[in-house]
Amino acid sequence: MKETLAILVGGGPAPGINGVIASATIEALNSGLRVIGIYDGYRDLASGDAPRTIELGIDDVARIHTHGGSILRTSRTNPAKDERTLATCIASIESLGVCYLIAIGGDDTTYGAAKIAAATVGRLGIATVPKTIDSDLPLPDNAPTFGYETARSVGAEIIESLIEDARTTSRWYIVVTMGRKSGALALGMCKAAGATLAVIPEEFSGPELDLELVIDTIAGAIVKRRAGGYEHGVAVVAEGIVERVSAATLRALEHATRDAYGHVRLADIPLGSLLRDGVRKRLEELGLQTTVLTKDIGYELRCAKPVAFDVDYTRTLGYGAVRYLLDGHSGALIALRGGRVEPVMLDALLDPATGRIRTRLVDITTEAYTVARDYMVRLEPEDLQPPQLERIAAQTNLAPAAFRERFARAGSGYM
Repeated sequence: MKETLAILVGGGPAPGINGVIASATIEALNSGLRVIGIYDGYRDLASGDAPRTIELGIDDVARIHTHGGSILRTSRTNPAKDERTLATCIASIESLGVCYLIAIGGDDTTYGAAKIAAATVGRLGIATVPKTIDSDLPLPDNAPTFGYETARSVGAEIIESLIEDARTTSRWYIVVTMGRKSGALALGMCKAAGATLAVIPEEFSGPELDLELVIDTIAGAIVKRRAGGYEHGVAVVAEGIVERVSAATLRALEHATRDAYGHVRLADIPLGSLLRDGVRKRLEELGLQTTVLTKDIGYELRCAKPVAFDVDYTRTLGYGAVRYLLDGHSGALIALRGGRVEPVMLDALLDPATGRIRTRLVDITTEAYTVARDYMVRLEPEDLQPPQLERIAAQTNLAPAAFRERFARAGSGYM
């Protein structure tokens, strides 16, 4: 009887999932394995219900690598919520006669796979393939996670349209993008589209972030643009800002729902509206009348048709996952370095302080960030000194000294 390899998808969608499924299936079949796809991630496995599966053949996957979405769907079920859930999930996998499992997902899916791998040493071969448009997994050489390049490309096109709309109508847009911990997607979209500015969590020091400072950062950029003769712009804000706001603000958001991993569903937090209303109020206080609107960009990115980079990338990752397992290994995330497959052990990805998968943040000390920042329009320390101070303050109802005092934090550089 042929050995069986199973494939499942966890977490949110990302462009390129089907490329991994296709290449892994083709390589496994060519290596003499039977391949099954498990629908809806860990959901049924963790509950003990009979999972819905499909036996995959080459004809089933031959052209899916160019499609967005996931032919196996996905879920956010946590297979390692507790010991009982983990044991149920493992028993369900083994009841399918599975010898090898490829889990496609982000940090939470990788965390679940790490727990399964640790509990099934010598019985199951486990490999994960890193997927997230947030690009926040610690991959070798700072490589992007698959799906990021497509999401950035599609998002940049949307922002370019908003820039033209803003120019045409003399208005401002506050664009909120996905990115729970990392501002990589927001920064990448801003840089690629040439948006006016991006605001990401990594720019703010300290464990808590004052939402008023974010509001002042955007309002200050609007005033500076007016001083330059422009009454329009687009500010791109990473949704992960919400996770860094003060405890008092979070208490007001306790009604927000949470997913299977305990994370607040950021889509339920009206960050765009909070910022829009705050900026409008600040501008009114400064005696300025400016139309400020908000736009969320997120869900339309996750199932987009993958760009060539992600098609190429995912086909190699799927192939590499199968070769890793058939070489007798288990417990690694499949990454690439210089075009070569480089497994990264799952336990090495865990943060010893939290027991969770480490998150890769934007390194604001790099030239890549510096270039993005230098092309933004936002208040800088020199803007709060003569002669720039007088020119910018003249756009408002504040005297130069009062303007400098009001925007001292927002114009202090890296915060």
